[in-house]
Amino acid sequence: MVPPENLLAFTLAALVLIVIPGPSVLFTIGRALALGRIGGLLSVLGNALGLLPVIALVALGVGGIVAQSIVLFTILKVAGAVYLMYLGVQAIRHRGRAAAEANGGVLPRSAWRQLGEGFVVGVTNPKTIAFFVAVLPQFVDLSAGSVPLQMVQLGLVFFVIALISDGIWALVAAAARSWFGRSPKRIATLSATGGGLMIGLGGILLFTGNRH
Repeated sequence: MVPPENLLAFTLAALVLIVIPGPSVLFTIGRALALGRIGGLLSVLGNALGLLPVIALVALGVGGIVAQSIVLFTILKVAGAVYLMYLGVQAIRHRGRAAAEANGGVLPRSAWRQLGEGFVVGVTNPKTIAFFVAVLPQFVDLSAGSVPLQMVQLGLVFFVIALISDGIWALVAAAARSWFGRSPKRIATLSATGGGLMIGLGGILLFTGNRH
């Protein structure tokens, strides 16, 4: 078990890192603007669930191998960024559908699909692996028992904080979308804006550092 003082210190550090807007927040806002409240929250949940296998891999030591391998890290980085850009392009292409969905004209896309898209983004984010590999060991106490178990505990704390924080951002962005949703043209424009955010985020992630 992680000592209480270490757990508190990590919680504060994770809270500061997560609350400050970064790529995860931009992804959340982009999805909520493009898909609405339910789509935004499902994307947040999927993105957070994508952290779980990453946490497990880091705890088992596999994350360290990926973080230190230029080839593996680059493959994950490019795959994640390209997938984000793909989601952004889809949001722009189907902005008319978003307007129709907002006004009940068509059935919204599958909840499982929206959840799965968020999961893919979460699990292919190599910057999360790099963060966990670099930060989690600093809060582990070797005399307190199983190191992998302690790293899993710390990772789950990060998971919960990220889920709550990103969920709040999704609700705020969705509220703005609902206001704009009174006009089909405005909701289509907003959906395209969300797509543009995701495309931009994909490009940024190819060239920037390790920020949540």
